[in-house]
Amino acid sequence: MRLNRVTLATAFCGLLAGSFFVLRTDAQPDTVKQIVPGVWFREGDLKGQGHCNNIIIEMKDYLIVVDANFPSGARLAMAAAKQVSSKPVKYVFDTHHHGDHAYGNPVWTKAGATTLAYVGVAEEMKRYEPMAWQNTARSRKDVAELNLPTAEPPMKTFDKTPFVLDDGNRRVEFHYFGWAHTRGDGFVYLPKDKVICTGDALANGPHNFTGQGNIKNWPTVLRKAQKLGAKYVLPGHGGAAGPEVFDGQILFFTELEKVVQADVKSGKKLEDLVHPEGGKNVTSVTLPDSVKNWVGPSLPAQVQDTYEEITQNKPHGEIAGGK
Repeated sequence: MRLNRVTLATAFCGLLAGSFFVLRTDAQPDTVKQIVPGVWFREGDLKGQGHCNNIIIEMKDYLIVVDANFPSGARLAMAAAKQVSSKPVKYVFDTHHHGDHAYGNPVWTKAGATTLAYVGVAEEMKRYEPMAWQNTARSRKDVAELNLPTAEPPMKTFDKTPFVLDDGNRRVEFHYFGWAHTRGDGFVYLPKDKVICTGDALANGPHNFTGQGNIKNWPTVLRKAQKLGAKYVLPGHGGAAGPEVFDGQILFFTELEKVVQADVKSGKKLEDLVHPEGGKNVTSVTLPDSVKNWVGPSLPAQVQDTYEEITQNKPHGEIAGGK
């Protein structure tokens, strides 16, 4: 049985933000905040425009921007970069292939920047494009206006981790720890500043799209990233946080897997856990208050994806997109 649900990650961006005990709980979209000298966090307007967050990193002679965003978000991030520094944006790092993180690539490359990503991002684009791009263009004016047939892949990719940019002023490490949110999840770590940029492998709020993920492996990936010892955690969605947000999201996926696994072992069917009601899917699964920051309208889809991953014994991204 396959229930109706959101299958495109770009549509997931309409979900609302939650609240938690991390560094900040108030949503402040379209604001730019200095995290440490030379590093700025721009919170995207997820509810209104579907934008992801961006991080601007100042090097000696240039800037690095984390995530290309949607085209409209790219332009806003570009304007923010000009406000905080007169240096040019040389690199834009795609943390993964989803539209709200990579569809702005043509905006940045046209402006002279080099887009960069772990090789898995380009491989995921080959897997899901051009269909995802064309579907998004039907609903997003900023994508349609680019008048392109498909998504633009990153110009430069790496397969050895970490990939490092070090100009003597600041060292920036680009890590790949495995398949969590997507097969291409990249992390950006600044060892001197103890800052980590996580993309959607970690969210501060109910923003986890699991349809193309490896739910069972997700906590393992986060634990590897956590070992870097970051003090400042800058997620793909939700507010800037401290290191405790790692523990919270790891616990969320651990509890989700545990509860659904118990239901599978007891003989429950998918329709016992997720069913249509009032024009939308609802779930009978409840998770503890300790992870309520990550629980939201997407829980039925997350339960369904977890159920299918367990019963089919393969990552849900493989179920959705093949090997």
